[in-house]
Amino acid sequence: MDRMTARLREPVLPAYATGACRYDERTRAFQRFRKEIVDRLPLRPGDVVLDVGCGTGLCFEALIDRVGPTGRVIGIDAAPDMVTVARQRAAHAGWSNVELHDARVADVRLEVTADAALFCAVHDIMQSELALRTILARVKPGGWVAAGGGKWADPWLIGVNYHVRALHAPYVTDFDGFDRPWRRLDRLISDLQVHDLAFGTGYVATGRVAGDNAAAGCAPSGVRTAGT
Repeated sequence: MDRMTARLREPVLPAYATGACRYDERTRAFQRFRKEIVDRLPLRPGDVVLDVGCGTGLCFEALIDRVGPTGRVIGIDAAPDMVTVARQRAAHAGWSNVELHDARVADVRLEVTADAALFCAVHDIMQSELALRTILARVKPGGWVAAGGGKWADPWLIGVNYHVRALHAPYVTDFDGFDRPWRRLDRLISDLQVHDLAFGTGYVATGRVAGDNAAAGCAPSGVRTAGT
């Protein structure tokens, strides 16, 4: 068991437990970045997408808009209070094609082959190779993966990084790997491309699960393009 997987088995952070009812309000400023990360997935009507660490379901609407009523959104989260809010969100919106799993990602059992997977603002999960492998095993060969969230800015931007730490501290177990949060994912999927967000304090990474269906001629793994 890797170090972060062991940490993921500990009790959930207060922000995801007693703070679940206030999570949407406290993270509203990130919503446009959530949508930008979702938009990097080339989803089509009828697709099945895994929303890993779905929290209160703040990405559901953007995902449902892409997969339509014939598609499915499968949310996974280890925090029961967050899942409760997500269930209420889906019920209130009438999204009968949202399925929720209250489980730790490394332990979840899925009887589905998905077309894509989303890892949005889930730094701790991104640092667990076991959790990543568990999800990628349920995505079809050639399926798309998008990940995004916060990261350190350039090291010389000390004041900026002080703000980054304060902003993200309630939501991450520790900041291990916060300079390149996608580093473990880069070893597991093909053609990973990374773009900066929010002046270098965030990122979005996209790639494809290796297999015969993956598109030929894509950029090599680890390519990083100009920030946005």
